[in-house]
Amino acid sequence: MTRRAPSVGHPIPPAGPIGALPPVDAVRDVDVVVVGSGVAGLSVALGLASDVHGRRVVILTKTEGLSGGSTALAQGGIAVALGSGDTPAEHAADTLAVSGGIGDPGVVGILTREGPARVRRLIELGARFDRDAGGGLHFGREAAHGRSRILHADGDATGAEIVRALVDAVLAHPRIEIRTTTFARDLVREGGRITGVIAGTDDGRAEWWRAPEVVLATGGIGRLYRRTTNPAEVTGDGLAMAARAGAQLVDVEFMQFHPTALAAAAADPMPLLTEALRGEGAVLVDGAGRRFMPAVHPDAELAPRDVVARAIHARRQAGEDVYLDARAAIGERFPDRFPTVFALAHSHGLDPRIEPLPVSPAAHYHMGGILVDADGRASIPGLWACGETASTGAHGANRLASNSLLEGLVFGARLAEAIVRGRGGRPARVEPLDSMPMLGSHGLQASRPSGATHDFSADPSSGELAATLVALRDAAWEGVGLERDARSLRAAKERFAGILAGLPDDGSRALHEVRNLALIGQLVAAAAEIRDESRGAHARSDYPHTRPEWNRRLVLELRNDRLHVGVLPRLRPLDGPGGADDSAGTVGSTGSTGSTGSAGTGSRTGATC
Repeated sequence: MTRRAPSVGHPIPPAGPIGALPPVDAVRDVDVVVVGSGVAGLSVALGLASDVHGRRVVILTKTEGLSGGSTALAQGGIAVALGSGDTPAEHAADTLAVSGGIGDPGVVGILTREGPARVRRLIELGARFDRDAGGGLHFGREAAHGRSRILHADGDATGAEIVRALVDAVLAHPRIEIRTTTFARDLVREGGRITGVIAGTDDGRAEWWRAPEVVLATGGIGRLYRRTTNPAEVTGDGLAMAARAGAQLVDVEFMQFHPTALAAAAADPMPLLTEALRGEGAVLVDGAGRRFMPAVHPDAELAPRDVVARAIHARRQAGEDVYLDARAAIGERFPDRFPTVFALAHSHGLDPRIEPLPVSPAAHYHMGGILVDADGRASIPGLWACGETASTGAHGANRLASNSLLEGLVFGARLAEAIVRGRGGRPARVEPLDSMPMLGSHGLQASRPSGATHDFSADPSSGELAATLVALRDAAWEGVGLERDARSLRAAKERFAGILAGLPDDGSRALHEVRNLALIGQLVAAAAEIRDESRGAHARSDYPHTRPEWNRRLVLELRNDRLHVGVLPRLRPLDGPGGADDSAGTVGSTGSTGSTGSAGTGSRTGATC
């Protein structure tokens, strides 16, 4: 599906100060380019198109329709303080409690305070959430929430319903142009700011979408890992493009592994078994049918996700099988209460009404991303990011269940409002720690009008590329997975660098996706090696304890084939219930100065990443 608004195609202008520009087939001018079509990207586009000044917005998505990506697969619900007796302050407290000490209190306050209004607006757009017998909204309970505050749609099809409502609204808006099967390859950077995106179409054309504002909302990085719940298109494209352009990234070492993916043979992605099952009483058992989580954590199956995932992983590593048993808690109600999960299990020959389901942790959600302020503004003028591609600080080291859909709604709307109103931001001080060369990074800084070649003869064969992708995902799972150490991280970095160095600079979409994943793998492994402690979803077997000096957010910036490392200032607590401190309005500034902090890293000058 492609809906084209009027746009202008013309030759590339003469070369400017950045040098000769490769040819592209067309230049298309719009006011804002939004890359990605999940909850965040759709929310941004709707907010911008509703501006009375008539901004022209284009959505670029590499999928065939607007229902690809992770949002539509989200079984878990959307957390929001709308229930009787619940408050944004309580929601904020639960969010910060699982964030490993580095969730941003100001940003969390914004998320939980503004969430109710955004969900009400979604309902006005036509989203249909489950209701109780009296016709009121039905709220479920999920791990680490102190109250039942999770809205679901059709039991376990919440993401699909949210996408349906947002897509209907987008399709009805005349100012939103939609380009499907269009793959964003690189950002265009001129004169110190982002001025557009180079994108490839499904018919082999290359186009420069030129705009003063570019929004990246491409989702997470789940396909980096051998085991993931994310669909095939989630290859970290936005994060990789931002890294090549020299944008600051933050918290990239924190990858959340969902505890309960269905451990079905050859399933890729792995079917998700929603946390709502455990919220309704399903329990985790070993091969003998014995529960083990009560001995691990006081909240048992409702402990924070990182705790549950590592407990399951440890047993599987020891050769044990682990199962999710919902027979007593849900039983015969399963097909009606959780139809999506029931159908998934049935497709693999399993019936959760009469037998436990085999489970395994799987890469699910990336807490890290492009460093942005509370309005979605990145460190390079003209660049914005939202949703899982961005890192606002709302999740810290570990995401609270069902907060991600809310984050996309809240910060998507704030981003659009900031562009419409011209709301300015101010840079935060990033304290530099170190600078080091990137292995195999030659030519990564391609953030200029580029990628416009049409000769794919240098591409590896499809079989070679598939084998390379398998090797890359294996390296990530084994080296940068649920548990890491210095040896595994160094080995993973070297493997990622070797893969990246062996790939041509340009070619098919599939080749670009592998290059993106290899770069991201290097960055995740580098950050995980630097953070020599365990915190939230980042577990180091050689540094098993949390270190107070690492109560900081780690910032990475790629410049001239070197990785520059810094930390953000220490966070302050909430200013009152659900309040926000002024740190929520800042974003790191390129080349910012400040005193060098040790943050427990020691000297790493000259190390390689």
